[in-house]
Amino acid sequence: MSINKPLILVSNDDGFDAVGICSLVEMIGDMGEIIVCAPDSARSGFSCAFSATVPLRLTRRHNMGEVEVWSTNGTPVDCVKLAVDELCGGRTPDLVIGGINHGDNSTVNNHYSGTMGVAVEGCIKGIPSVAFSNCDYNPQSSQTHLTHYVRRVVERVLAEGLPKGVCLNVNFPDRKTFEGIRACRMTFGEWVNEVAPQRHPLGYPYYWMVGHYRNAEPDAQDTDQWALAHGYVAVTPTTIDVTAYQMIDTVNNWNL
Repeated sequence: MSINKPLILVSNDDGFDAVGICSLVEMIGDMGEIIVCAPDSARSGFSCAFSATVPLRLTRRHNMGEVEVWSTNGTPVDCVKLAVDELCGGRTPDLVIGGINHGDNSTVNNHYSGTMGVAVEGCIKGIPSVAFSNCDYNPQSSQTHLTHYVRRVVERVLAEGLPKGVCLNVNFPDRKTFEGIRACRMTFGEWVNEVAPQRHPLGYPYYWMVGHYRNAEPDAQDTDQWALAHGYVAVTPTTIDVTAYQMIDTVNNWNL
């Protein structure tokens, strides 16, 4: 393992052989020494979950060019934990990247996303971390038109780092050309009508989790949803500290 190049750890929640992660490795292959450790199959929606009761395995896969590829039977967060402890040769990665995800991880999807789980876990470990997502849900769609902006973000984060406790959530609109990059905040919204009841032929009920997203502030122009709707690459700086500081004095005054 070379110590002359930055070490970049790449993972995702779509699986080690997904088009998005393969495209990402190709885009940044010359920017550092890269290790891929990703789930052995799709783990969308796993957020920051990790495996506390299931034994984990690491499986060596075929290289992506010069890049070493491993998979695990665990979650995206498990992948980061295992790679840092077992695959990095005692080095701490200079950058952790999640993605490129097939689907939108803006607004409250941030909280459900396994792709963001990768970035959050890296950030918790004090490593500059970025999650990339493409709002095109087609798992076979080309990602090459994202290359310029992916490389710009990676180059800047490698050069300057990120503040402690901050990672980046980067979302690309579902289009082939972009108006530019726009830093923005997370949109307030929610998923509604999320449960679709069905009945099995054997007579028992079962349910699909589906739903429709409802934007609670459609006219706000400083949000990730607005940026994406207007053709911008949305970059949302995301904090690990979830404390609502404005409530601390209020709660202290409750005299509980």
